[in-house]
Amino acid sequence: MEFISLRNDVKMPVLGYGVFQIPAEETEKCVLEAIRAGYRSIDTAQGYFNEAAVGNALKKSGLPREEFFVTTKLWLSNHGYEKAMAAIERSLERLQSDYVDLMLIHQPFGDYYGAYRAMEEAYKEGKLRAIGVSNFYPDRLIDLCRFTDIPPMVNQVETHVFYQQQEAHKYMEQYDVVHMSWAPFAEGQKNMFTNPVLTRIGERHSKTAAQTALRYLIQRGVALIPKSSHVERMAQNLNIFDFTLNEEEMDAILSLDEGKTLFFSHYEPESVERLIAMSDIDA
Repeated sequence: MEFISLRNDVKMPVLGYGVFQIPAEETEKCVLEAIRAGYRSIDTAQGYFNEAAVGNALKKSGLPREEFFVTTKLWLSNHGYEKAMAAIERSLERLQSDYVDLMLIHQPFGDYYGAYRAMEEAYKEGKLRAIGVSNFYPDRLIDLCRFTDIPPMVNQVETHVFYQQQEAHKYMEQYDVVHMSWAPFAEGQKNMFTNPVLTRIGERHSKTAAQTALRYLIQRGVALIPKSSHVERMAQNLNIFDFTLNEEEMDAILSLDEGKTLFFSHYEPESVERLIAMSDIDA
């Protein structure tokens, strides 16, 4: 496994296992299978409603807590200083741990500044080893970086070969924020797994289109949390550290970038209204 050093020198695996959209009743089994496959970084969130299942899997794995890098996220309903402080404690309880390796603000709405202050305090107390954000576009990321005591160390955003976040990546590099991808497979949209460019390049290295896409993002300095409930694909997703894409191959995949989201945009009022409506969900 390769690692990325965060601003505070905490080392984060460049590739982890994501549990978004995995039902709570299936999460424990999937995480245990992922651990057996070799994953040590697990990404969950309060809004996924499966933190407790992740905690159970980590305990049942029999491995020391320090072998894992666990990421979770504060949901909208927990924004504001007091709410966030209580929510951090609930996450620790669900995960059955004294600390979280990385906690992120899940969405940039509501009193996320108050929530971020709570994370800063928990960080200083040793309850969080690193803090950051998710779904923050460059304007809000820069604002947070400039007006907080502990700037975000990670920004987890939609990133895949069809939406590579090139401009946002430049600002993350400028402000020393690690770029992490959610939906690195674009959730299978646009025939991702049979894309001719990815397939052709993958065949040169005896790899699949999916493995080629993951390798490309890692070589661009992007951390990944691919999700799969199939053991074979879990193993395939990990098997991407034994080959390197050359400049010509990187340029060919770069050309796949369409520069627009396949899911939602915070610059679209309707999308924002839908997300804010979800702030009533108790997580």
